[in-house]
Amino acid sequence: MVSKIKNNKIWLYGLGLVVVIAALSGYRFSHSTAQNQVLTIGISPPYAELLQSVANEVKSKGIEVKLVEFSDWHAPNVAVQNGDIDANFFQQSVFLANAIQQSGYNLAAFAPGSGSHVGLYSKKYQSLDSLPQGARVVIPNDPVNLARALILLQRAQLITLKPIKNQLYTVNDIGENPKQLQFIEVEGPQTAHALHDADLAFGYPHYLKLAKAADPQDALFLDPIDKKYAILFVTRVDYEDKQQKLATFVKTFQNSVEVRAILDRDFGQGMWFAGWE
Repeated sequence: MVSKIKNNKIWLYGLGLVVVIAALSGYRFSHSTAQNQVLTIGISPPYAELLQSVANEVKSKGIEVKLVEFSDWHAPNVAVQNGDIDANFFQQSVFLANAIQQSGYNLAAFAPGSGSHVGLYSKKYQSLDSLPQGARVVIPNDPVNLARALILLQRAQLITLKPIKNQLYTVNDIGENPKQLQFIEVEGPQTAHALHDADLAFGYPHYLKLAKAADPQDALFLDPIDKKYAILFVTRVDYEDKQQKLATFVKTFQNSVEVRAILDRDFGQGMWFAGWE
């Protein structure tokens, strides 16, 4: 009799263990499934409100979006590469191409978003002609935006660049520098803050507005529209948008009246352009 009771207890214990394991497995499966239903996009802070407006709009279409903010320009690509997020929105095509070349990422542009002009700004001088000899000029320190700044300085006829095979100029590629400009390299978002201490700074409209450093419209020199500098929605090359969530998000972004209003406010009217048009 005792033997039967023990066997029954063992059997019941085994059944209970199976039920617990099955329950946990069901939880993990449903939790994983729920995670897969969310479209996750990595962004840099200046684009938070912009993309949140689109996230709010597509929610009515049954699409839940999670925006993940990154404070640097490296982590968003790592996160997409590792499959931690579906896509990111922070970089233009030249930056992406350089990141792929340098790190071997398996990434590609999914669709273009908006782009912005960049300019040369000063709190001390009213024109480029007023810049003194040896003026201190703030430029970004990442390869792509540093090159973009140097190209802009050349267009403004402040320097002349030597011919090179690619577009990734560095200060070592400066051939002529009549005013003997001194270059100070800082993190891209910090160019706006550095404007107060420099004679001239390469500036992005959204960072200037965030830092309240200058009105983007007050540039001493602005670049022309160049769509290779439009910010991209980037995914892995093998990303499959099976439920068309990202495609719907992008289409909504490109056709949203609110997106245009936010861009006008955050960048300034005429300071941004539609990369898809």
